Amino acid sequence: MNKKTVRDIDLRGKRVLMRVDFNVPLKNGVIQDDIRMRAALPTINYVLDQEPKYLVLMSHLGDPKKDAKKAKEKAEKDGKPFDEAKYIEGKHKMKPVVEHLSELLHRPVKLAPAAIGPDAKSAVDGLKEGEVLMLENTRFHKAETSKEAADRESMAKELASYGDVYVNDAFGTAHRPHASTETVARFLPAVAGFLMEKELDYLGKAIENPAKPYVAVLGGAKISGKIDVLQNLMGKVDAILIGGGMMFTFYKAQGMEIGKSLLEEDKIELAKKILAEASANNVKLLLPVDTLVADKFDNAAATKIVAVNAIPSDWAGVDIGPETIRIFAEEIKKAKTVVWNGPMGVFEMSNFAKGTNAIAHAMADATKTGAVTIVGGGDSASAIAQAGLDKQVSHVSTGGGASLEFLEGKVLPGVAALNDKA
Repeated sequence: MNKKTVRDIDLRGKRVLMRVDFNVPLKNGVIQDDIRMRAALPTINYVLDQEPKYLVLMSHLGDPKKDAKKAKEKAEKDGKPFDEAKYIEGKHKMKPVVEHLSELLHRPVKLAPAAIGPDAKSAVDGLKEGEVLMLENTRFHKAETSKEAADRESMAKELASYGDVYVNDAFGTAHRPHASTETVARFLPAVAGFLMEKELDYLGKAIENPAKPYVAVLGGAKISGKIDVLQNLMGKVDAILIGGGMMFTFYKAQGMEIGKSLLEEDKIELAKKILAEASANNVKLLLPVDTLVADKFDNAAATKIVAVNAIPSDWAGVDIGPETIRIFAEEIKKAKTVVWNGPMGVFEMSNFAKGTNAIAHAMADATKTGAVTIVGGGDSASAIAQAGLDKQVSHVSTGGGASLEFLEGKVLPGVAALNDKA
């Protein structure tokens, strides 16, 4: 973390422009989970305590164009009417976010009708001393995510005109070179917020200087989503524990029957290569020894525990089994650093969530005995929150894709753009 933070810059009397990640799940205009909003509060409160001239916040909320297209296709398939304006109003407008943020901050937060343009400028210009304004969803403007650098630059310059200082506390979008995350940092002094600092600190140590033994727990559906993480961690970790749907491609690579379990046919050779690499690097790569199988993809399906070499041809593996849970928990218990990314099974279905919940408990137990435990965002963050253990691990990342790319060893554009410490 060699980037300047809000502590390294004078904010008194300054116009502060801050990127946050308030991309929260909404249902009928009601926020379902505000963890990302709460994670940004320390930085927002710190900035306001410094008595800036005003604070302008910006965030995206979903991907309006892409999400509306998917919803429209589904509605047409189901033979139902689709009102795009109403859909976007309920899913992508910042009004519910602003209302909830006002409650969290115990102070009014204003809402601009757009992120750029004359109406947005008018809302910013009308701010009084110490006031807080949220810009409307940045992704309502095509330039935000445009592949054309000139488009992003044009929007970024307009955003930069609202502030004297730019603060990025949106780690969850740091892997995207968007106008409001990366490009705007070229036009203002640019520093990290506390959440960004914390994310980089924990994930950076896991990559650069982990306490040993170091264990990585990787799950999720596909090897293709985790291949770069696997290869980047191969020379750093003492053990890799693999669960989730991707374990079945490894079994297929060893010539086993996997029934109707998830398989990436085109990744079988890659799985063989990973197994050989782990052996050559003397890395303990542990695959499950037993699995919960189901006769159909349904929470009410018939299930049984079988050894991984005894999966029935017409059943599918949906979770790791009890013996695997015991082995994985023992390995985690011995570790001084643990990184977990990806569920062990179809955890969205309660009957297939036992393995994922067990990993969450093992992470919490390891934390109690002094290990640094990091949950890498996305489904893993949802799973540990569901288990009520998110406060009992060292760090839960707010950025699924960003944390994954960081663990892959990639440079995150939104981080690279921030000012370096001297």
